[in-house]
Amino acid sequence: MKTIFAVDDNHVNLLAAEEALSAHYNVFTLSSGSLMFELLNDVIPDLILLDILMPEISGFEALQRLKADKRYSGIPVMFLTSKNDAATEALGFEMGVVDFIPKPFSTPVLLNRIKTQLEIEDVIQERTSMLHHRTERLIRLQDSMTSVLANMVENRDKLTGKHIERTTKYIKILLNTMLDSSVYSNEINEWDFELVASSARLHDIGKVVITDLILNKPGSLTTDEYTEMKTHASEGEKIIDCIIAESGDGSFLNNAKLFAGSHHERWDGTGYPRKLKGVNIPLQGRIMAIADVYDALVSERSYKKAFPHDEAVRIIRESGGTHFDPELTKMFLMCKDEFVKVVQNEFV
Repeated sequence: MKTIFAVDDNHVNLLAAEEALSAHYNVFTLSSGSLMFELLNDVIPDLILLDILMPEISGFEALQRLKADKRYSGIPVMFLTSKNDAATEALGFEMGVVDFIPKPFSTPVLLNRIKTQLEIEDVIQERTSMLHHRTERLIRLQDSMTSVLANMVENRDKLTGKHIERTTKYIKILLNTMLDSSVYSNEINEWDFELVASSARLHDIGKVVITDLILNKPGSLTTDEYTEMKTHASEGEKIIDCIIAESGDGSFLNNAKLFAGSHHERWDGTGYPRKLKGVNIPLQGRIMAIADVYDALVSERSYKKAFPHDEAVRIIRESGGTHFDPELTKMFLMCKDEFVKVVQNEFV
Protein backbone atom coordinates (compact mmCIF):
# COMPACT_ATOMS: atom_id res chain seq x y z
CA MET A 1 0.00 0.00 0.00
CA LYS A 2 1.37 3.39 -0.97
CA THR A 3 2.06 6.04 1.66
CA ILE A 4 0.72 9.61 1.64
CA PHE A 5 1.52 12.53 3.92
CA ALA A 6 -1.29 15.04 4.48
CA VAL A 7 0.13 18.27 5.94
CA ASP A 8 -2.29 20.97 7.14
CA ASP A 9 -2.56 23.09 10.26
CA ASN A 10 -6.36 22.65 10.26
CA HIS A 11 -7.34 19.46 12.11
CA VAL A 12 -10.73 19.33 10.40
CA ASN A 13 -9.00 19.21 7.01
CA LEU A 14 -6.65 16.49 8.25
CA LEU A 15 -9.54 14.36 9.48
CA ALA A 16 -11.33 14.81 6.15
CA ALA A 17 -8.19 13.78 4.23
CA GLU A 18 -7.66 10.73 6.43
CA GLU A 19 -11.28 9.66 6.04
CA ALA A 20 -11.11 10.07 2.26
CA LEU A 21 -7.81 8.25 1.77
CA SER A 22 -7.29 5.68 4.53
CA ALA A 23 -9.20 2.91 2.75
CA HIS A 24 -6.78 3.12 -0.19
CA TYR A 25 -3.49 4.39 1.21
CA ASN A 26 -1.31 4.42 4.29
CA VAL A 27 -1.98 7.98 5.49
CA PHE A 28 0.07 10.11 7.89
CA THR A 29 -1.67 13.34 8.98
CA LEU A 30 0.70 16.09 10.12
CA SER A 31 -0.22 19.51 11.49
CA SER A 32 2.95 21.37 10.41
CA GLY A 33 5.85 21.37 8.02
CA SER A 34 8.23 20.80 10.93
CA LEU A 35 6.50 17.55 11.85
CA MET A 36 6.64 16.48 8.21
CA PHE A 37 10.40 16.95 8.03
CA GLU A 38 10.85 15.06 11.30
CA LEU A 39 8.87 12.09 9.95
CA LEU A 40 10.77 12.18 6.65
CA ASN A 41 13.83 11.00 8.57
CA ASP A 42 12.06 7.66 9.05
CA VAL A 43 9.38 7.43 6.35
CA ILE A 44 9.57 8.37 2.66
CA PRO A 45 6.05 8.80 1.25
CA ASP A 46 4.94 8.18 -2.30
CA LEU A 47 3.12 11.54 -2.37
CA ILE A 48 2.67 14.62 -0.16
CA LEU A 49 -0.53 16.67 0.14
CA LEU A 50 0.59 20.07 1.35
CA ASP A 51 -1.35 23.11 2.51
CA ILE A 52 0.06 26.50 1.51
CA LEU A 53 -1.03 28.80 4.34
CA MET A 54 0.55 27.37 7.48
CA PRO A 55 2.39 29.04 10.38
CA GLU A 56 6.14 28.52 10.91
CA ILE A 57 6.79 26.85 7.56
CA SER A 58 4.48 27.74 4.66
CA GLY A 59 3.67 25.28 1.92
CA PHE A 60 5.97 27.13 -0.50
CA GLU A 61 8.84 27.09 2.00
CA ALA A 62 8.32 23.39 2.64
CA LEU A 63 8.22 22.67 -1.09
CA GLN A 64 11.45 24.61 -1.62
CA ARG A 65 13.19 22.61 1.11
CA LEU A 66 11.91 19.32 -0.32
CA LYS A 67 13.16 20.10 -3.81
CA ALA A 68 16.55 21.24 -2.50
CA ASP A 69 17.18 17.93 -0.74
CA LYS A 70 18.21 15.00 -2.97
CA ARG A 71 16.58 12.57 -0.56
CA TYR A 72 13.14 14.11 -1.06
CA SER A 73 13.28 16.02 -4.35
CA GLY A 74 11.64 13.17 -6.27
CA ILE A 75 8.55 12.96 -4.04
CA PRO A 76 5.52 14.36 -5.92
CA VAL A 77 3.83 17.20 -4.02
CA MET A 78 0.23 18.32 -4.50
CA PHE A 79 -1.03 21.55 -2.97
CA LEU A 80 -4.32 20.98 -1.14
CA THR A 81 -5.37 24.58 -0.58
CA SER A 82 -8.00 27.28 -0.78
CA LYS A 83 -5.41 29.64 -2.27
CA ASN A 84 -5.66 28.85 -5.96
CA ASP A 85 -5.38 32.11 -7.88
CA ALA A 86 -3.43 32.16 -11.16
CA ALA A 87 -0.27 33.70 -9.70
CA THR A 88 -0.14 31.12 -6.89
CA GLU A 89 -0.63 28.27 -9.34
CA ALA A 90 2.06 29.62 -11.67
CA LEU A 91 4.56 29.91 -8.82
CA GLY A 92 3.68 26.45 -7.51
CA PHE A 93 4.16 24.73 -10.85
CA GLU A 94 7.39 26.64 -11.42
CA MET A 95 8.71 25.34 -8.09
CA GLY A 96 7.78 21.76 -8.91
CA VAL A 97 4.32 21.06 -7.47
CA VAL A 98 2.48 18.47 -9.60
CA ASP A 99 -1.14 19.54 -8.98
CA PHE A 100 -3.47 21.91 -7.12
CA ILE A 101 -6.59 20.57 -5.41
CA PRO A 102 -8.96 23.25 -4.09
CA LYS A 103 -10.46 23.10 -0.60
CA PRO A 104 -13.03 22.05 0.35
CA PHE A 105 -12.19 19.04 -1.78
CA SER A 106 -14.41 16.39 -3.31
CA THR A 107 -13.35 12.89 -2.20
CA PRO A 108 -13.80 11.32 -5.68
CA VAL A 109 -11.81 14.14 -7.27
CA LEU A 110 -9.04 13.86 -4.66
CA LEU A 111 -8.80 10.08 -5.08
CA ASN A 112 -8.79 10.32 -8.86
CA ARG A 113 -6.07 13.01 -8.93
CA ILE A 114 -3.88 11.04 -6.52
CA LYS A 115 -4.42 7.77 -8.39
CA THR A 116 -3.49 9.41 -11.70
CA GLN A 117 -0.36 11.01 -10.26
CA LEU A 118 0.86 7.80 -8.62
CA GLU A 119 0.30 5.85 -11.82
CA ILE A 120 2.36 8.44 -13.68
CA GLU A 121 5.12 8.08 -11.08
CA ASP A 122 5.04 4.29 -11.46
CA VAL A 123 5.41 4.58 -15.23
CA ILE A 124 8.29 7.07 -14.83
CA GLN A 125 10.08 4.81 -12.34
CA GLU A 126 9.60 1.77 -14.56
CA ARG A 127 10.94 3.56 -17.62
CA THR A 128 13.79 5.09 -15.62
CA SER A 129 14.73 1.62 -14.41
CA MET A 130 14.62 0.27 -17.97
CA LEU A 131 16.78 3.17 -19.18
CA HIS A 132 19.23 2.57 -16.32
CA HIS A 133 19.59 -1.11 -17.21
CA ARG A 134 19.97 -0.25 -20.90
CA THR A 135 22.62 2.33 -20.08
CA GLU A 136 24.49 -0.21 -17.95
CA ARG A 137 24.48 -2.68 -20.85
CA LEU A 138 25.78 -0.01 -23.22
CA ILE A 139 28.55 0.93 -20.78
CA ARG A 140 29.55 -2.75 -20.45
CA LEU A 141 29.58 -3.07 -24.24
CA GLN A 142 31.60 0.15 -24.53
CA ASP A 143 34.11 -1.05 -21.94
CA SER A 144 34.40 -4.41 -23.69
CA MET A 145 35.07 -2.78 -27.05
CA THR A 146 37.62 -0.45 -25.47
CA SER A 147 39.37 -3.39 -23.83
CA VAL A 148 39.54 -5.29 -27.11
CA LEU A 149 40.99 -2.30 -28.99
CA ALA A 150 43.43 -1.48 -26.18
CA ASN A 151 44.54 -5.11 -25.99
CA MET A 152 45.15 -5.12 -29.74
CA VAL A 153 47.66 -2.33 -29.24
CA GLU A 154 49.24 -3.84 -26.16
CA ASN A 155 49.56 -7.29 -27.73
CA ARG A 156 51.40 -5.82 -30.72
CA ASP A 157 53.67 -3.60 -28.63
CA LYS A 158 55.74 -6.20 -26.80
CA LEU A 159 57.83 -3.56 -25.05
CA THR A 160 55.22 -1.77 -22.95
CA GLY A 161 53.76 -4.55 -20.79
CA LYS A 162 50.62 -3.40 -18.97
CA HIS A 163 51.19 0.25 -19.80
CA ILE A 164 47.55 0.91 -20.73
CA GLU A 165 46.11 -0.47 -17.51
CA ARG A 166 48.64 1.37 -15.35
CA THR A 167 48.14 4.72 -17.08
CA THR A 168 44.38 4.34 -16.65
CA LYS A 169 44.93 3.98 -12.89
CA TYR A 170 47.29 6.97 -12.81
CA ILE A 171 44.67 9.11 -14.53
CA LYS A 172 42.02 8.22 -11.95
CA ILE A 173 44.45 9.16 -9.18
CA LEU A 174 45.28 12.50 -10.83
CA LEU A 175 41.62 13.34 -11.48
CA ASN A 176 40.65 12.69 -7.86
CA THR A 177 43.57 14.80 -6.64
CA MET A 178 42.55 17.61 -8.99
CA LEU A 179 38.97 17.42 -7.75
CA ASP A 180 40.06 17.56 -4.11
CA SER A 181 42.30 20.56 -4.86
CA SER A 182 39.76 22.36 -7.12
CA VAL A 183 42.29 22.44 -9.97
CA TYR A 184 40.62 22.95 -13.37
CA SER A 185 37.37 22.32 -11.51
CA ASN A 186 35.29 24.16 -14.13
CA GLU A 187 36.27 21.50 -16.65
CA ILE A 188 36.36 18.31 -14.60
CA ASN A 189 33.29 18.85 -12.39
CA GLU A 190 31.11 17.67 -15.24
CA TRP A 191 33.33 14.70 -16.13
CA ASP A 192 32.41 11.11 -15.40
CA PHE A 193 35.81 10.04 -14.09
CA GLU A 194 35.27 6.33 -14.81
CA LEU A 195 34.21 7.13 -18.38
CA VAL A 196 37.08 9.54 -18.98
CA ALA A 197 39.68 7.16 -17.53
CA SER A 198 38.28 4.28 -19.58
CA SER A 199 38.47 6.34 -22.78
CA ALA A 200 42.15 7.05 -22.02
CA ARG A 201 42.88 3.38 -22.69
CA LEU A 202 42.71 4.22 -26.40
CA HIS A 203 45.46 6.86 -26.22
CA ASP A 204 47.91 4.66 -28.17
CA ILE A 205 45.38 3.18 -30.61
CA GLY A 206 47.32 4.83 -33.47
CA LYS A 207 50.17 2.36 -32.92
CA VAL A 208 48.16 -0.25 -34.85
CA VAL A 209 49.39 1.42 -38.07
CA ILE A 210 53.06 1.36 -37.01
CA THR A 211 55.09 -1.51 -38.44
CA ASP A 212 56.22 -4.21 -35.99
CA LEU A 213 59.82 -3.62 -37.06
CA ILE A 214 59.64 -0.17 -35.45
CA LEU A 215 57.15 -0.89 -32.69
CA ASN A 216 59.15 -3.80 -31.31
CA LYS A 217 62.64 -2.74 -32.27
CA PRO A 218 64.95 -3.76 -29.39
CA GLY A 219 67.29 -0.79 -29.71
CA SER A 220 67.00 2.95 -30.20
CA LEU A 221 65.03 4.23 -33.19
CA THR A 222 66.67 6.05 -36.08
CA THR A 223 65.53 9.57 -36.91
CA ASP A 224 63.25 8.28 -39.69
CA GLU A 225 61.87 5.51 -37.50
CA TYR A 226 61.14 7.98 -34.70
CA THR A 227 59.38 10.27 -37.20
CA GLU A 228 57.14 7.38 -38.22
CA MET A 229 56.54 6.39 -34.60
CA LYS A 230 55.34 9.92 -33.84
CA THR A 231 52.55 9.56 -36.39
CA HIS A 232 50.68 7.29 -33.96
CA ALA A 233 49.16 10.37 -32.30
CA SER A 234 47.53 11.76 -35.44
CA GLU A 235 46.73 8.26 -36.72
CA GLY A 236 44.97 7.56 -33.43
CA GLU A 237 42.79 10.62 -33.98
CA LYS A 238 41.90 9.42 -37.48
CA ILE A 239 40.95 5.94 -36.27
CA ILE A 240 38.72 7.31 -33.51
CA ASP A 241 37.19 9.82 -35.94
CA CYS A 242 36.18 6.90 -38.15
CA ILE A 243 34.56 5.14 -35.19
CA ILE A 244 32.71 8.34 -34.22
CA ALA A 245 31.44 8.71 -37.78
CA GLU A 246 30.11 5.16 -37.77
CA SER A 247 28.73 5.05 -34.21
CA GLY A 248 27.67 8.65 -33.61
CA ASP A 249 29.21 8.54 -30.12
CA GLY A 250 29.94 12.13 -29.13
CA SER A 251 31.25 11.91 -25.57
CA PHE A 252 33.24 8.80 -24.73
CA LEU A 253 35.06 8.69 -28.06
CA ASN A 254 35.67 12.44 -28.15
CA ASN A 255 37.54 12.06 -24.87
CA ALA A 256 39.47 9.15 -26.37
CA LYS A 257 40.31 11.27 -29.42
CA LEU A 258 41.71 14.07 -27.26
CA PHE A 259 43.83 11.60 -25.26
CA ALA A 260 45.14 9.99 -28.44
CA GLY A 261 45.86 13.17 -30.36
CA SER A 262 47.38 15.38 -27.68
CA HIS A 263 49.21 13.24 -25.12
CA HIS A 264 52.58 13.98 -26.75
CA GLU A 265 52.10 17.74 -26.87
CA ARG A 266 54.34 19.71 -24.50
CA TRP A 267 53.48 22.72 -22.35
CA ASP A 268 56.24 24.79 -24.02
CA GLY A 269 54.94 24.06 -27.54
CA THR A 270 57.70 21.70 -28.66
CA GLY A 271 55.61 18.52 -28.69
CA TYR A 272 53.75 16.76 -31.48
CA PRO A 273 51.74 16.41 -33.67
CA ARG A 274 50.57 20.09 -33.64
CA LYS A 275 53.08 21.85 -31.37
CA LEU A 276 50.24 23.13 -29.21
CA LYS A 277 51.29 25.26 -26.26
CA GLY A 278 50.01 25.76 -22.70
CA VAL A 279 46.27 25.56 -22.13
CA ASN A 280 45.73 25.24 -25.87
CA ILE A 281 46.60 21.60 -25.29
CA PRO A 282 43.39 19.75 -24.33
CA LEU A 283 43.29 18.97 -20.61
CA GLN A 284 43.01 15.27 -21.42
CA GLY A 285 46.35 15.41 -23.23
CA ARG A 286 48.04 17.35 -20.42
CA ILE A 287 46.87 14.77 -17.87
CA MET A 288 47.91 11.82 -20.02
CA ALA A 289 51.34 13.36 -20.65
CA ILE A 290 52.23 12.98 -16.97
CA ALA A 291 50.76 9.48 -16.65
CA ASP A 292 52.42 8.34 -19.89
CA VAL A 293 55.88 9.71 -19.12
CA TYR A 294 55.89 8.51 -15.52
CA ASP A 295 55.04 4.97 -16.64
CA ALA A 296 57.70 5.05 -19.37
CA LEU A 297 60.30 6.20 -16.85
CA VAL A 298 59.61 3.54 -14.20
CA SER A 299 59.21 0.70 -16.71
CA GLU A 300 62.02 -1.40 -18.12
CA ARG A 301 62.49 -1.41 -21.87
CA SER A 302 64.86 -3.39 -24.07
CA TYR A 303 66.82 -0.18 -24.62
CA LYS A 304 66.84 1.07 -21.00
CA LYS A 305 66.51 0.06 -17.39
CA ALA A 306 63.61 1.22 -15.22
CA PHE A 307 64.21 4.47 -13.36
CA PRO A 308 63.58 4.39 -9.60
CA HIS A 309 60.35 6.12 -8.54
CA ASP A 310 62.22 9.01 -6.87
CA GLU A 311 64.21 9.68 -10.04
CA ALA A 312 61.02 9.67 -12.14
CA VAL A 313 59.45 12.12 -9.69
CA ARG A 314 62.51 14.39 -9.95
CA ILE A 315 62.37 14.40 -13.75
CA ILE A 316 58.67 15.27 -13.81
CA ARG A 317 59.10 17.94 -11.14
CA GLU A 318 61.91 19.59 -13.11
CA SER A 319 59.88 19.37 -16.33
CA GLY A 320 56.90 21.25 -14.88
CA GLY A 321 56.38 24.34 -17.03
CA THR A 322 58.33 22.94 -19.99
CA HIS A 323 57.06 19.46 -20.77
CA PHE A 324 54.16 19.40 -18.32
CA ASP A 325 51.37 21.70 -17.18
CA PRO A 326 52.79 23.29 -13.99
CA GLU A 327 49.47 22.99 -12.11
CA LEU A 328 49.16 19.32 -13.01
CA THR A 329 52.80 18.81 -12.02
CA LYS A 330 51.85 20.05 -8.53
CA MET A 331 48.95 17.60 -8.48
CA PHE A 332 51.29 14.76 -9.45
CA LEU A 333 53.67 15.65 -6.62
CA MET A 334 50.74 15.54 -4.20
CA CYS A 335 49.71 12.03 -5.23
CA LYS A 336 53.07 10.52 -6.31
CA ASP A 337 52.96 7.97 -3.49
CA GLU A 338 49.75 6.55 -4.97
CA PHE A 339 51.45 6.28 -8.37
CA VAL A 340 54.26 4.16 -6.97
CA LYS A 341 51.73 1.82 -5.34
CA VAL A 342 50.35 1.07 -8.80
CA VAL A 343 53.84 0.21 -10.02
CA GLN A 344 54.63 -1.94 -6.99
CA ASN A 345 51.39 -3.88 -7.36
CA GLU A 346 52.11 -4.52 -11.05
CA PHE A 347 55.68 -5.70 -10.61
CA VAL A 348 55.50 -7.75 -7.39
